[in-house]
Amino acid sequence: MREDKLGDLSMELSVDVLQLTKELRTRHENVISNQIGRSATSICANIAESKYAHGRADFIAKLEISLKETNETSKWIEMLWKSEYIDEARYKELDRKCSTIRFLLVKSITTAKKNINTSKESAK
Repeated sequence: MREDKLGDLSMELSVDVLQLTKELRTRHENVISNQIGRSATSICANIAESKYAHGRADFIAKLEISLKETNETSKWIEMLWKSEYIDEARYKELDRKCSTIRFLLVKSITTAKKNINTSKESAK
């Protein structure tokens, strides 16, 4: 079975954030919990959708959406830390996961775009 580091890590982040949203709701913090819940789960969902894209452009679009959602999730995590809803250790762990996902997404998008340009060049 092929390793899917990006898919696995995005699932892990989604599960971590869903657990966090449960905790936030018990503290009556609904605004950020709703936002971070949507953005984190969107990362995982769009990465999963990219595997069955309708072509390379659709594949890239799904990964670019995931990248945007990763940036948003990272900002919500920072906001939760700065407003003292989460401690520094939890912030660093969640932020590390976001940073790794962001790195893998940028790498994948760059490779996919390069492959589009290479195939266009070879078609000429």
